[in-house]
Amino acid sequence: MSAPPFRVFLLSPADCSGKRARLLQGDGTDHELARRLRSSEGAELGEVFSFVSSLYFRGKLAYARAFARPPRGHAGVHVITPCDGLKAPETVIRVRDLERFGSVDVDPDEGRYSRPLLRDLRALSPDWTETEVVLLGSVASAKYADLLAPVLGARLLFPSDFVGRGDMSRGGLMLRSVAGGRELPYVPLVGAQLHGPRPARLAPLAR
Repeated sequence: MSAPPFRVFLLSPADCSGKRARLLQGDGTDHELARRLRSSEGAELGEVFSFVSSLYFRGKLAYARAFARPPRGHAGVHVITPCDGLKAPETVIRVRDLERFGSVDVDPDEGRYSRPLLRDLRALSPDWTETEVVLLGSVASAKYADLLAPVLGARLLFPSDFVGRGDMSRGGLMLRSVAGGRELPYVPLVGAQLHGPRPARLAPLAR
């Protein structure tokens, strides 16, 4: 059976309560991105999460943008947020949004996280009947799989090369895939082996 012709990506969120997120929230921070977040201009969600999460989110975003093949009229990249459901990486946010994100636990039992995510998943799912939905995030964690899998079922995939890798290794792997124009292999999340030995260290990126 041939693969569906379409593919969209779901990106797990950055840690919005960590040190780099707090750096953007401080009034005394003289950082260009922090200044924009505090102004009416705001900043794009993808840019903010890339700063907060560094290599990992930057790799996810670059990879998803390179390889998304969404149905006509639909977005190919969706970012999971802690309390606003699924958002496009181009969504403009401000410092108060980052503060809200940091106040909500990304946990399936936290309604402020789960309800908006399930709302958006159920709204989009009918348009994804012939679409592979690839999760770029921690596949071994219940905080994503427990909510996504019941709605998406066999359509929910993940890169099999993620197994055994830490976040930074996954980010580096995706950036190398983009640079080489080679998409990673995917497997269904439901029933997959999610734990394995740590792969060999990645070779340094060519400059």
